[in-house]
Formats: sequence, structure tokens, C-alpha cells
Amino acid sequence: MTRALEKSALAQLTLVRFREFIREPESVFWVFVFPILMAAGLGLAFRSRPPETLKVAATTPELVQALRQEKLLNVQPLPLRAADEALRTGKLALVVVPAPSGGVVYRYDEASPDGRAARMLADGAVQRAAGRTDPVPAADRLMKEPGSRYIDFLVPGLIGMNLMGSGIWSIAFAVVDARRKKLMKRLIATPMLRRHYLLSFIISRLSVLVLEVAVLAGFGVAVFGIPLRGSLLVLALFCLMGSLCFSAVGLLISCRVKTIEGVSGLANVVMMPMWIASGVFFSVSRFPDGLQPLIRALPLTAAIDALRANMLEGAGLAQLAPEAGILGAWLIVCFTVALKLFRWS
Repeated sequence: MTRALEKSALAQLTLVRFREFIREPESVFWVFVFPILMAAGLGLAFRSRPPETLKVAATTPELVQALRQEKLLNVQPLPLRAADEALRTGKLALVVVPAPSGGVVYRYDEASPDGRAARMLADGAVQRAAGRTDPVPAADRLMKEPGSRYIDFLVPGLIGMNLMGSGIWSIAFAVVDARRKKLMKRLIATPMLRRHYLLSFIISRLSVLVLEVAVLAGFGVAVFGIPLRGSLLVLALFCLMGSLCFSAVGLLISCRVKTIEGVSGLANVVMMPMWIASGVFFSVSRFPDGLQPLIRALPLTAAIDALRANMLEGAGLAQLAPEAGILGAWLIVCFTVALKLFRWS
């Protein structure tokens, strides 16, 4: 009879967590809608497109004809004064004029990447028009394999970011809100086991996790053709480990805080560095070498690296052991410290 009552209490507590989540439209938006909108927006902005042409001008018909042999140049015939004005205002990347002593002069801003690229392309076109032949034949083979696009890089990062955000916010805010409203004090006066109260957060979080990852990953696969080259079981395992790890961080943040403002500030202090440094939107290799060990030790970095390696490279559990170790260490340490410091009132 006692075990039946304990199971009933845990089920009711977990059901309360679900109801709290569903009755907060903001939570549903940030967990399910916001990541999809971000993936759609960034995926469209950085979609695969034909190469852009660089706008250049030439002051003689001969130069215009020579430059038009290069497909990546958009060549306009302009008089020198108008061409220089367009160059100064950023409407052109390069102006090509004949030199008084023969040859050509390239007028461009050396600090502009477009200017330097246009100069290289224009010089190649001019030299070929003058009869230059390349001593080594070359050919281009353009690769557009899924997995090398920005959207392929982005979606695992968004999944990791969502695991962190929903894991930390859902635990930290719910615990502090219950403490602020004196609900914890009332609940511990009931026959409820204290561990069941905390366990109900974990169970409800893991249940939402299934929908959370499935919706975002499914959207990426269906709309953008994101590859899933690794084992789905390994992918699910790292999503589970990441969610538990960030739930433990959320519990640690909220273990003694009594106000919403306080937990909000602490959560942002913890999450903001990981949003920036953990490779959600760009590679962590952009940071200085001296910071790499610290960045690699962050739980979000480990989660995102594991998700990318599994989804894009087909990495298995053996290759992802270092990331699993980092997530496991954060999970154990944060839960242990949080449970020792936790206050019910």
C-alpha cells in the first residue's frame, strides 16, 4: 500500500510539471517554436546559392571585352571619373584603366576583400586575353554534399542550445517559483517523499525532451536535408546526457535562490558564456589557443561537438567518449553539490 501511494504521489507531481509547462505559452514558444524559426531564418540566409559576381568597371571597349571572359565579374563600361566615383562609394570593387606606358592599372581598395578578389580575377582575364596560356591544365569540381553547409553546422548547435536553455530554465524557474510561493513548505508537510519532488522535474523534462529534439531535428531533415549519418541510439543517448547535465546545472543554480530576479541573473551568467563560446553559431576554433582547454571543458561545447560528430560524421560511442566523460562529470558534480546545498524554504 505504501509503495502504491508513493508511485501515485510521483505520478501526480510529474503531471503537475506537465501542466505547468503547457499552461505557459512562453515556455512552449521558446522550447519548440523559437529554435525552428531560428533554423529557418539562418538556413535561408546562408542557403547554397550560385557564386556572386563582383562589380567592376573598365574605361575602354578592349578591356571590357577581355574582362567579360571571366564569369565571376560583372563588367560595366564607364568613363574614368564616373568609375572612380562609383569605386569611392562602394558601388564597384575594381576599376581597370589602360596604363600610359602600356599594360593596365588596377584601381581598388587594398583593405577590401572584394577588391583583392576582383583584382586577381581581372588580371587573369586580361592576361588570357593577351595570349597567356597556363602551363598546368586545371579543372574545377564543385562539391555540394550535405554536411558541409552552414545549416548542417547550425542545427546540431541549435539542438544543444535548446537542451541547455530548456534544461536550466525549466528546473531553475520552477524550483524558485515554488519556493517563492511557499509551495515547497506545504508539500514537505505532506507524505510526499522529498526525492520524488525533485525526480518529478527530471521525468517531465525527459518526456518533453523527446518532442523537443524530434521536432527540431525532424524539421532540419525534412526542410534542409540535414544528414543523420550516425546511430540514432547514440544521438538519443547524448541528448539524454545533455538534458540531465543541464537539469543538474539548473538545480544547482536554484538550490538556494529565493527570487525570480536572482535566478534569472544567475542563469544568464551561466549560459551567456556558453552561448558565445561553445560553437552554437560558429566554430570554437576561432578563439585563441589559450582558451581552448577551458572552452572544450564546457558542457555545451561537449554536447554540441558530440551531436555534430554523430549527425554529420557518423561518429559512434567510442569516438565520443571524451564528450561523454565531460557531460558525465558535470552531471555528477552539479547534482551532488546541488542536493547538499538545496533548501526547501
